[in-house]
Amino acid sequence: MNNKVIFRILFLGVFLFNGNNYLFAQSNYKEAKNNFALFTKSGDLKVLETAKKFSDQGYATQRDSSSDRTNLLRALIYSALSVTDSNRTLKYSKDPIIEAKSALEKLTDEDFNYVNNGQLIYVRRKIAHAHQIIATRALANNDYQKAFDNFAQVDSFSNGQLLVKRNLAVLSEKLDKKEQAVQYYKDFMDHEEGLKPEYILTMSRLYAENEQKNEELNTLLTGRDKFPKNKYILFRIINIYANNGSYDAIVPVIDEAIALEPENVELNYLAGYANEISGNRNAAEKYYKNVISLDANNYNGNFELGLLYLKDFVTGKKPENQELAQKYLLKANEVNPNAINALKSLAVLFESSNDTLQLERVQNQLNQHNMFKQN
Repeated sequence: MNNKVIFRILFLGVFLFNGNNYLFAQSNYKEAKNNFALFTKSGDLKVLETAKKFSDQGYATQRDSSSDRTNLLRALIYSALSVTDSNRTLKYSKDPIIEAKSALEKLTDEDFNYVNNGQLIYVRRKIAHAHQIIATRALANNDYQKAFDNFAQVDSFSNGQLLVKRNLAVLSEKLDKKEQAVQYYKDFMDHEEGLKPEYILTMSRLYAENEQKNEELNTLLTGRDKFPKNKYILFRIINIYANNGSYDAIVPVIDEAIALEPENVELNYLAGYANEISGNRNAAEKYYKNVISLDANNYNGNFELGLLYLKDFVTGKKPENQELAQKYLLKANEVNPNAINALKSLAVLFESSNDTLQLERVQNQLNQHNMFKQN
């Protein structure tokens, strides 16, 4: 037998072998596709398992594993398995999520992906759902890191369509990832859907812990726009204004706060002080009187009201308020005999009114206080 005949026989053998493999692969692809189509209608895991079997057989060679249509079908089958068989009752060489992602990563042809965009969306949603199942189970077991990692995958594969950023924000906080927590809360707030006042308050607290004061206040102001009747947001804003000494900013909102808690002594006192600093003398007087009506022995209320009347008397605006100044300053001194401010104010009052007897008494108290302080 000459060389030409031998070559033709070998060539024919190779051709027939490759042809049979090709037909076999084609058959596997067709069976896998048909069974997956049946699964989408029935939801039967057994049908999906059959699709998996044919997909695995058709994925055996390098040529098959590089085919776009084969990888797409494999991604569809394994992404469906990752959810439908969430308890992993079938046998796998690799987890279905890993298999689905691996097949998905091989689909790099933009034209092919454009034509099959609907199926690619299906794959990504299934992968996201599979990670969400794992994350939820991890959360139930207090495995916060595993829950965080899987919710991050959900966020990635759902392209932000699934609102898991709140979960990521909460988990970031639990894992002491404060900067990430803030960013996730911020992203969550941008969606607004499902937003609650407590998320605003948590985010503002995280900003405060990170010493980002401007962001803390801006978050609360944004929250107030969205939840104008929430008293906790309002009270937090007022507290920040008070700590910053921004009393002019307190005046326009303090009445609303007092309406929510009319018997709150501290709020009424703050209202009086803020109005006094802002030049609203009559409003300050009203709120200081509210403080005393709520708590007759409140030192700050009696002192500030007495000081207000003392200013009226000393400046000559309302000389008749001398007795009122004396009444409330003496009451403040009675409530707290060691309060240096009340003693000094009484000294000014008695000196201005030429009451030498009372002035001497107060000066003695001041001297005793100074001696005690030195000792």
